[in-house]
Amino acid sequence: MLIRFLALIVITVLNIAPLAAKENILSLSFGKGVLSLSAHELLIRPDAQTITIPADVSYRRAMTYRAVPLIALIGDVGKLGFTTIEARAKDGFVSQIPVSLIMQGASGGSVAWIAIEEAKAPWPNLPGKQASAGPFYLVWENPERSSVGSEQWPYALARLTGVDDPVRRWPQLAVDSSLAGDAKERLGQASFIKNCIPCHRLNGAGESATGPDLGKPMNVTTYMTATGLHALIRDPKSVRTWPEQQMLGFGPEKIPDAEIDALIAFLAYSAKR
Repeated sequence: MLIRFLALIVITVLNIAPLAAKENILSLSFGKGVLSLSAHELLIRPDAQTITIPADVSYRRAMTYRAVPLIALIGDVGKLGFTTIEARAKDGFVSQIPVSLIMQGASGGSVAWIAIEEAKAPWPNLPGKQASAGPFYLVWENPERSSVGSEQWPYALARLTGVDDPVRRWPQLAVDSSLAGDAKERLGQASFIKNCIPCHRLNGAGESATGPDLGKPMNVTTYMTATGLHALIRDPKSVRTWPEQQMLGFGPEKIPDAEIDALIAFLAYSAKR
């Protein structure tokens, strides 16, 4: 009986040990293979700091984090063979963040940080959710300096990868070179990549499957009016609701009316091509 009892203890310990040893890992792939860093490894880096974000986009209040500068994790900018950081979250959200935006932090622009959730000081749950923004979260100091968008704050990060420009990766996003630099369609293209592609694809372009493809099998502008689309972007629940609805609205401070018009013009343009 005693031997059986001791055997059960051993089996229990063996089953629990792997779970206790499991660490949160952030994968980095910037052209030199994949580097996997644990939360502990990031927290003990000499450039780890305590930062306070006065108006955190996801928590909608001030938050204080232990974080490391993203620019330091990328490495030698002059030798980069990519122009974009693809930030992939555990829930399928995939943001395409220009390297040029990150580099602005070195010359007075917004500064990107990778915040790390500490086991001894867990973050609170996100508003309306049953989980925190951890274990890794891309946050910005002074986001207004570089016009950082709300979809460029990916939380529950799993992987950061150096990739090519979205338009080069997915030619179906391109607009004709003959269009003026300030053409609505061109401005809408930039807005789609910044605000929409983290959740939606367009004619197959994009990496996320969180939301529906806005171009296939039927372009969204063929069955929704411009007024309806404008209302949907501003406040999705004003158009339709369902229990598992995830999309939040974009207020005027995030996307001005003129930019929404440009975004709709780009979607209509893509339907004709």
